Order: sequence, then structure tokens, then C-alpha cells
Amino acid sequence: MKKIKLNYLKISLLLLPFFALSACQNQPSFDAMGMFEANEIIVSAEANGEIKSFKISEGLSLDSGAVVGSIDCIQLELQKAQVLASMEALGLKQNEASPQVAILQQQVLTQQKQVAAQKEQLKVIERERQRFASLLAKKAVTQKQYDDLEGQSNILKKQIETSENQIRVFQQQIASQNSVVSIQNRGIMSEAKPLQVRLQQLEDQIRRCQITNPQKGTVISKYAENHEVTGVGKPLYKIADMSTVTLRAYISNEQLSQIKLNQAVKVKVDKGKNESKEYAGTLTWIADKAEFTPKSIQTKDERANLVYAIKVKVKNDGFLKIGMYGEIKL
Repeated sequence: MKKIKLNYLKISLLLLPFFALSACQNQPSFDAMGMFEANEIIVSAEANGEIKSFKISEGLSLDSGAVVGSIDCIQLELQKAQVLASMEALGLKQNEASPQVAILQQQVLTQQKQVAAQKEQLKVIERERQRFASLLAKKAVTQKQYDDLEGQSNILKKQIETSENQIRVFQQQIASQNSVVSIQNRGIMSEAKPLQVRLQQLEDQIRRCQITNPQKGTVISKYAENHEVTGVGKPLYKIADMSTVTLRAYISNEQLSQIKLNQAVKVKVDKGKNESKEYAGTLTWIADKAEFTPKSIQTKDERANLVYAIKVKVKNDGFLKIGMYGEIKL
């Protein structure tokens, strides 16, 4: 009986390291586990009509602003042409003041030449009148001859004054003609403002007929094909920026005091059989409310009923995929 007990004791001592190693192996080597996700955007149509071209395939990498397709917008193009024709017709309706103004300006020029000639003639008569005044003092000419010259001078002065008044009248007519035509044209061109706004609206709608990729990323899903009829808000494809991915995991209440925002953590993913790959991550978000442990999530303490969600940003080298599991070491 003692021999059996001794043998049992020896076997127990031999198996003790094995049990200790198994116990250590059962302890998780990570503090939290979760799945990778990315910032996904669903790109929708911004116009109604048939898809004329759609250069999209799942897995395709696209740059921001890349034109990946177009939607038929022939009706919008026709409406734009109609608006342009209406604006051109308004331009033809505008009045020109040039013919009337040109006639008046010619009359002003004629009157100005006439006034200039009359002033020269007045100078001659004035010199002659002054000469006759000296002769009259010497009684070399009669009073009538002197009075005739003075009368001619007065008549010529009145003619000059009349011509200058006529010039001012013509200038006022020119200003009035320009003002009338300007008012008429403003009334006509006021109709152009609504057309210009309508033209801008149509150009914006035509621009929206182009399917433009909003951000750099990889196409995750494709929801439409060429020649399908689409509408505003209908999804066309889904794209995600895979340059940086987010590991969403859960931690227990006990672990909450060990973490803080912008904390550097280590992230491991399975690379192959018994192999793993390590990344540097940054803790960017901590949930402000606890929740019940999701069935698919493992934490360090699996007995925890309440956990907190966290997000860790990881720069992707192309190996990380959406839905891949990752382990976090705080």
C-alpha cells in the first residue's frame, strides 16, 4: 500500500510542471480583443437618370476627386441651351442711343463752329468801332456811321448768345437721350438676372451628373451597374479609407483605470500558424457608458458582466483587413 502511494506521489511530482505550464498557457496574453473596422462612406447618386458609365469594381483604389462615372443629363443640357438663347435674345432687345446722340453731337459741333466765327467777326467789328470812336471825336466820321457799327456789334453778341444757348439745349438732349436709353436697357436686362440664376442652377445640376469619388480609399461594395436607372440619394458604391484602420475592442471595469486617451498600445494580429504581427496603436476613444459583454468579444476577465468599448487607431501597411481580429496589450 505504501509502495502505491509513493508511486502516485512520484507521478504527481513529474506532472506538476506540465500542469503549471498548461495553466500559464491558458492565461490570455492580451488585455482586450476586437475586430478591425474602417471609416466607410456610401457614395450616392446626385442626379436622376440612366448611368452612362460606371468605372467601379470592388477592391479598386481611388483618389479623392476622381471621376468614376456619369449619369445621363441631356435634358439639363437642352434646358441650359434654352436659357443661353433667351439671354442672347435679351441682348438683341437692348436699345442703342448712338444714332440719335450722333445727330445731336453733329449739331453741337456745327453750332460751336458758328459761334467761333461769330466771335471772330465780333472782334473785327469791335476794333472798327473803337477806330470810329476816335474818328468821331475828331469829327472825321458821322454819328450814324458809329451807331451802325455799334448796332452790328450788339446784334452779333445776341446771335452768339443764342447759338451758345442752342449748344446747351443740344447737350441736354444728348444727356436725356442717354438716360432714357439707359433706363430702357436696365428694364430689359433686369430680365437677365433670373436667367443667370437659372443658368447657374442648371450648371450645378449638370456637374452633379458626374459621379465623383469623395475620398481616397478602396471600394468595398458596388451597388449599381452601367445602364441602370438611378435617382438622387440611391447608393452607388461603398468606399473605405484603409490607410488607417480602427480596432474596436472592449475592456472590463477593472481595466478602465489603466487607460487614457492618446495612450500608446500594442496591437497583435495572427500572421499564420503560431505566428503574429505587432503594430503600434493609439487609443483614440473610450465609451462613457458601460454595456453588457457582447457574446463575440473576449476580455481579460471573461466573468465581467459590464464592459467599456474602446477604439484604437492603427496605421495599416496593407496587411490589416476589415473584420480581422486583433489583440490589444495595454
